[in-house]
Amino acid sequence: MVSGDPKILEGEPSSSSTDSWKERIFIPTLLAGIVGGGVGLVSKHRNAHGLAKICATYATNLAIVTGCYCGAREFVRAARKTGPNDLLSSAIAGFGTGALLGRLQGGRPGAIRYSIIFAIAGTAADFTAVKLEPVLRNYGESILGNNSSEKNDGWLKLPEWSPIQVLDEEAIAAKQAREQQLYAQRALGKLNKEES
Repeated sequence: MVSGDPKILEGEPSSSSTDSWKERIFIPTLLAGIVGGGVGLVSKHRNAHGLAKICATYATNLAIVTGCYCGAREFVRAARKTGPNDLLSSAIAGFGTGALLGRLQGGRPGAIRYSIIFAIAGTAADFTAVKLEPVLRNYGESILGNNSSEKNDGWLKLPEWSPIQVLDEEAIAAKQAREQQLYAQRALGKLNKEES
C-alpha cells in the first residue's frame, strides 16, 4: 500500500458479486413464490384447506426451498471461487440444501433422499437456465429491438415484413404528398363524371 491506492481486502466481497445477488438469489426466490402460489391455485387440496391458505403455503414452501438453494449455490461459488455457470457448485449446493431440509422433514432417510433429489433437480434447473439464456436474450432482442449494432427506434421493433411500419419525418411528408395528390385526382375524377 505504498502508492496509497485503496485495495480490496481478501475477505471483502467484490462489487460485482454483491451487485448481482438480487439477480441470482432474490429474483429466483420471488419467482418460485409466484409459481408456488400458482400451483396452489390448481392444487387438489384447495377445497379442504381453503384457497388462500393453500396458495400461501405452497408459495412460502417453494420460496424457502429456492432461497436456501440459491443462497447455498452462491456460498459454494464464493468458496470455490468459480463463475456463475459452474454446475458442480449447483450440485454441491443442491446436495447440501437437500440434506438440511430433508433432515428437518424426514430424519436421516429424508436427508439422503432429499439431498439426491435436490442435487439432480438443482443442477438440471441451472443447466437448463444456462442453455436457455442466450436463446431468450436473442428472442428478447428480436422482439424489443435492443440490438446494440442497430439504431434504437423505440421499445418495440416491428419485423421488416410487417404491414405496420414506423415512419420518420421524411416518409410522413412523402406519404402526405401522395395522399394529397390522390385526393386531387379523385376530386378531379368526380368533377369529370358530374359534367358528363
